[in-house]
Amino acid sequence: MNFIIFGGSGFIGTHLINLLKTEVIKENDKIYDLDIVMPGEEGVVPGIVEKNDGVEYVRLDVRKSIDFKFAPTENDVIFNLAAVHRTPGHKDEEYFETNILGAENVTAFAEKYGIKKILFTSSIAPYGPSEKLKKETDIPMPTSPYGISKLVAEKTHILWQSKSKDRELTIVRPGVVYGKGEHGNFTRLYWGIRKRYFIYTGRKDTIKACIYVKELVRFFKFRMIDNSFKGVDVFNCTFEPAYTIEQICNAMMSATDMKRHIPLIPGGMLMFAASILGPIGGKKVGIHPARVKKLMVSTNISGKKLVLSGYKFQYTFEESIRDWYKDCNKEGLL
Repeated sequence: MNFIIFGGSGFIGTHLINLLKTEVIKENDKIYDLDIVMPGEEGVVPGIVEKNDGVEYVRLDVRKSIDFKFAPTENDVIFNLAAVHRTPGHKDEEYFETNILGAENVTAFAEKYGIKKILFTSSIAPYGPSEKLKKETDIPMPTSPYGISKLVAEKTHILWQSKSKDRELTIVRPGVVYGKGEHGNFTRLYWGIRKRYFIYTGRKDTIKACIYVKELVRFFKFRMIDNSFKGVDVFNCTFEPAYTIEQICNAMMSATDMKRHIPLIPGGMLMFAASILGPIGGKKVGIHPARVKKLMVSTNISGKKLVLSGYKFQYTFEESIRDWYKDCNKEGLL
């Protein structure tokens, strides 16, 4: 059996490989990490400097036709994690080029080798910004190049599945994914609180759907390895109910034994400051107009379908932060 991971050198892929190695693979099973960068190179998860024993690393670009040497089996599984995703950070065309062409080439690869199972990591970005609770049945209304490209990629995978009733496709739409090696929203939030420069931007009740990376990859295992579900299914991957930014901050401080007072600043004042500081380096500490705006808008995503799927969460939210903190030797969230 082959576990074929496109984008396996990234944050989620690294945790998925660790889970597969420790809990899943048997004799004669193989894990393939297919990525444009390899562990230890610029652009991959900081701190991951060595390759895993027993994993075959293949450098390839999903924007181009995909092929590599391997022995297909009837039970092979593809995890398509490859994407350009950070916003802000890329030109508009980069999201379309990688995310859409990548979906086309990965599904063509699956078609060529008769692979029947794909898990595709999409995003909550296709829903578009909204305070309204979003469920999997809601009509997507993306407003960003990233969200649009991810929605098109979803449709490309659905088209692949529709060609055979024996094919299995799971599309996951994670909220903010956090954990060791993230170096993104939650990492910046922790250090912002710790260094006393994080502030509530206009409100404390902004909802931020999120999920721990170890929980996310365990759900991958639950769907694609522990069970078999023919057809197509879409899951929001987030704690249910989603937490407010105040709840997230309080849990983060409790889990890391940190005491801080977080002030509340009017949103308009902060946006004005971000418009000045952003172009001269504010992005490094999160003082960037796009990031400030994201803090002021809820990602109110329902995780109820995930809860009802039969998957059992391993962590509460605060327990997940404590686990992450432990993984970092209690030196911070890295």
